[in-house]
Amino acid sequence: MQGFLSDPDVAARILDHISGESTDEGDVVWREPVANYVSPERYQRELDGVLRRLPVPFCPSAALPEPGSYVARSAAGVPLLAARDEEGVVRVFRNSCRHRGTEVAQGAGCSKSFVCPYHAWTYRLSGALSHVPHERGFPNLDRSEHGLVEVASREEQGIVFVNQHATDDFDWGQLPDMVGGGQRLLAITEAPVAANWKVALEGFIEGYHIRATHPESFYPYGYDNLNLVETVGRHSRVTYPFRRIESLADVAPERRKVLGLLTYVYHLFPNVLVTVLSHHTNLVVLEPTGIASTTFHVYTMTNRTDAGSDEDAKARRDAEFVNDSGGAEDRAIVESIQRSISTGANEAFTFGRFEKAIVHFHTQLRAVLAE
Repeated sequence: MQGFLSDPDVAARILDHISGESTDEGDVVWREPVANYVSPERYQRELDGVLRRLPVPFCPSAALPEPGSYVARSAAGVPLLAARDEEGVVRVFRNSCRHRGTEVAQGAGCSKSFVCPYHAWTYRLSGALSHVPHERGFPNLDRSEHGLVEVASREEQGIVFVNQHATDDFDWGQLPDMVGGGQRLLAITEAPVAANWKVALEGFIEGYHIRATHPESFYPYGYDNLNLVETVGRHSRVTYPFRRIESLADVAPERRKVLGLLTYVYHLFPNVLVTVLSHHTNLVVLEPTGIASTTFHVYTMTNRTDAGSDEDAKARRDAEFVNDSGGAEDRAIVESIQRSISTGANEAFTFGRFEKAIVHFHTQLRAVLAE
């Protein structure tokens, strides 16, 4: 399977588009029924048949930098807990005490063990049950059978993947090095968005809207409807070039480097994005919390090549600009779509040739649901 283009090839294609006033285009126009955004039955099928069945990214390795580090959040509506154990291995558990089901951890942090806040049953980082207060009240309790329930997981390429169907199937296809183990985590943020998770996702993976939606934020630095759109397996990458990439026209093709001259947006099917910007990288999980609501779990990191406190400051400034300007504009648009989605004005949403990555997403989603 052919992977994504190299940086020199990306630069060459972008420069060709600039000179030709063109952009990547798809082969088909796709009409997605609006019913697929509002149907409770379809929503449940997406949770059970896609988000819980496939291997999906849970968090970056940078969020678990040392033994005892943990991240607790829901994935496809199921509370999960990822932790790095004493040997440095990442394990993922169902976040549920084996006594009465209370979640044993919240948010993110670092701890030597997990203590249930209800009755103080205590679990090691390995998930093993280590302490039961007044254990005589539970005669014949076999601690070895009452550890936290582990979920299949794998740490690779700087990302922790999970598969909730208790299988070791992690065939996610050929992915590039988007996130590295040496990147530093700068922030973890959560943002509720009043929109279906698919509507929220669609706003990330097409550049047809840049001039209209971002006239004073992103557009002055970039182009209107000029993108590269690549697909690898179920995944895709949309490239958003900055105007300053034109400086590469005078650079020998084999010496062209694109970091700082564009934004890469990787869509890791079904609901995760990795955005590589000038000074920071985001891993964004679009977690459905209802048919018409999504929580953005955003892990902000330094870029792979950055080091030092000065680079951290640049990354934070970069992230603040993206989130407070263009990001806010995108969220306003997708929430506007959600408010009008049940008006009956549209039986289907139409995705044209400039929205190739969205068409690819819906094609893959339909195929997985049909399996």
